[in-house]
Amino acid sequence: MRLGLFGGTFNPIHLGHLRAAVEVREAFKLDRLLLIPSAYPPHKRAGHVADAEDRLEMVRLAIQGETSLEVSDVELARPGLSYTIETLRHFKDRFGPESDIHFIVGDDAFSEITTWKSYQELFSAAHFIVMTRPGSTLRGLEDFIHTQISADYQYDPASRRYTHPEWHNISCLDITHLDISSTKIRECVKQGRPIRFLVPDSVESLIAKKGLYR
Repeated sequence: MRLGLFGGTFNPIHLGHLRAAVEVREAFKLDRLLLIPSAYPPHKRAGHVADAEDRLEMVRLAIQGETSLEVSDVELARPGLSYTIETLRHFKDRFGPESDIHFIVGDDAFSEITTWKSYQELFSAAHFIVMTRPGSTLRGLEDFIHTQISADYQYDPASRRYTHPEWHNISCLDITHLDISSTKIRECVKQGRPIRFLVPDSVESLIAKKGLYR
């Protein structure tokens, strides 16, 4: 089984996240793609992040009726900070060594991966799909991979994939760039400005109902 794991704070989830997830699933022919809200993200300040249960509910509402996407509460069910390496271990144990796990991440987050817990072990646990913007250069990414992760990664321009003799692949995928960010949405809510067409209607309703981000 080809399994995609798209982790993030989703604070809140928006149309850019959803479009990216659909494009990744199609491009890599994933059998399942799970969106995984973090419970206690170690790189975020607590005061700027909505309650984990609210963020989980927003993801559930956002993908309602979309059979190609699923949500997982695995990081909420686990105590303590949400570390990606523990999530990858969970799914490897759950689906077994025959599963083909792909971890999905934006290029900005990937550039900070050396600050993640046991970051080198991540590449022995799963393939990585790095979402890039159309027209972006990969030179900086390649330098980062070779100097910060492993010089043994070799780039194949035909597949836009880095291969390693022992670790899993790192693939790059240009996704449709929608100029939407969770930060921008939170600012709009705080200022009383509309967020329609930035998030699904159901997510907008929940934000208003619970008074999130005010």
